[in-house]
Amino acid sequence: MVGAVLNKIMIIGNVGNDPEMRYTPSGEPTTTFRIATNRTYTSQGEKRKETEWFTVVTWKNLAEQVSNYLTKGRRVYVEGRFRSRTWQAQDGSTRFVNEIIANQVLFLDRAPQEGAAPAEETGTDGAAPAGAATEAEDLPF
Repeated sequence: MVGAVLNKIMIIGNVGNDPEMRYTPSGEPTTTFRIATNRTYTSQGEKRKETEWFTVVTWKNLAEQVSNYLTKGRRVYVEGRFRSRTWQAQDGSTRFVNEIIANQVLFLDRAPQEGAAPAEETGTDGAAPAGAATEAEDLPF
């Protein structure tokens, strides 16, 4: 297929900080949070653990859902596209960041406190699809 492209990333990990919601000048909500993924492997007979950190950005209704229900320590599945960007900082230095622009966030564990939102999946439009509540025990992997 000529001209076909694919930019898709899927990760499962633990939220490393409480999400931070902001608004663009036009009033559009955006929420950012970090996810840690772990990989365990053996090297020269010694068990080792490697942690990779990802910055996740959500927009609109999904940003509001994530801001309202996601907290540090929760286990989540994130799907989206990978984006790299650079900018000039106020001190004149060039800054660089890699981000996942999420179009889906799935809460894989139960809410940590009474009265918090149940595990739910949110899609591109931020609305939870019918029957989307999923517990980690129900996942096929």
